[in-house]
Amino acid sequence: MMFRFATPRPARRPSLTPMIDVVFLLLVFFMLAARFGQDVGLALAPGGSGAASYDGPPRLVEFDGAQLWLNGVVTDAEVLAGALVPLMPTPDALIILRPRDGARVQDVARVTELLQASGHARLVVVTP
Repeated sequence: MMFRFATPRPARRPSLTPMIDVVFLLLVFFMLAARFGQDVGLALAPGGSGAASYDGPPRLVEFDGAQLWLNGVVTDAEVLAGALVPLMPTPDALIILRPRDGARVQDVARVTELLQASGHARLVVVTP
């Protein structure tokens, strides 16, 4: 049998201050690492909404990750806007965009920005 002559020490409780400091530092880090900028959006009319009327020759721009087609004919991105001009009855005529298999959202954004930069604002994206 063992005797303890010293007075027992009270159980020591862990200090929460270092843990609170770490949580606060993580909070500050993630707040600073977050993006506070405004997200960029593309203004598009949904296909089949009925709000846009279509007239004139066909203006179907198809695309995938590597190529563009205007009415079924392979077209370079540099000449796409110029090739659309003779097909447009008015400058604000509707252009239909259709992604092919393998197209990503980035491809939709790229083609949309290309056409909007050349002055074509009325774009409709349809599903394949």
